[in-house]
Amino acid sequence: MLAAAPHNVNRIAKSRGATYVRLILEHYGVMLIMDVFTRRIIGFGVESASIDGVSACRMFNRGSAGQSLPKHVSTDHDPLFRFHRWLANLRVLEIDEIKSVPYTPVSHPFVERLIGTIRREHLDRVFFWNAMDLARKLGEFRDYYNVHRVHRSLEGTTPAQRAGAPSPSTALLSRHAWRQHCRGLFQTPIAV
Repeated sequence: MLAAAPHNVNRIAKSRGATYVRLILEHYGVMLIMDVFTRRIIGFGVESASIDGVSACRMFNRGSAGQSLPKHVSTDHDPLFRFHRWLANLRVLEIDEIKSVPYTPVSHPFVERLIGTIRREHLDRVFFWNAMDLARKLGEFRDYYNVHRVHRSLEGTTPAQRAGAPSPSTALLSRHAWRQHCRGLFQTPIAV
């Protein structure tokens, strides 16, 4: 399932000897690709320019690289998904597009919830300096989210476990350590 989630970034540029701080606002388009059944983040596509059909295809291809292609893709009614190039890309890849109910975010509840989680737990807490840095940090969050972060809706398991990965060894309270994720933003206990 796909969702486009643009996010603004503030970059601060300082000049030597000057007493001012210049604030540069840049917009980055982020496409989230998620397996709705396992709730696993497949990947992210990041673009730093205005988004059109070509960049939507590029974001999808980057976000799904190294994964098997789905048979169906569920998208919302964003004009981004009406570009001829986007529709041609799906046709060439033999992927059926399923549209959500217009103006109804509850028709994509897992994606909408995940977009909010990514913003609250990660993007609002980290700085990123360019599109490559943003993509790298989103990749770190994907690894944390899929493998280490348990989900109540998945009965206390991770999306990787739901997809068939083995359960991690149980940590004893007397013998454990803390593993850091996303450059220390999150920590999870591990067995020692």
